[in-house]
Amino acid sequence: MKDNYSHRIKPRCIVCGSEDHFDCNDDKSYIKCTNCGKEYFGGYRELVSCNQEQIAEVKELIAEEVSKDLRKELNQMLKDAFRGNKYIKIK
Repeated sequence: MKDNYSHRIKPRCIVCGSEDHFDCNDDKSYIKCTNCGKEYFGGYRELVSCNQEQIAEVKELIAEEVSKDLRKELNQMLKDAFRGNKYIKIK
């Protein structure tokens, strides 16, 4: 099983969908999309809250990935545990 299932999520502007055109102050309490001019007065927290759908999709993707890897690892562990036993077969 993998040790790290992290994914990078680039926040998107809710108006134009841009991911690379943000300008912010030092403490990220104010962010502006330089592509369309949308201003996020709540800063980084507002931008994250606007991108909850994208975050939920990535969470689902990670959950599926972990489930698949865990199923594969448990199956291999069972095969190894009962190897050589002629009465129990695991497919």
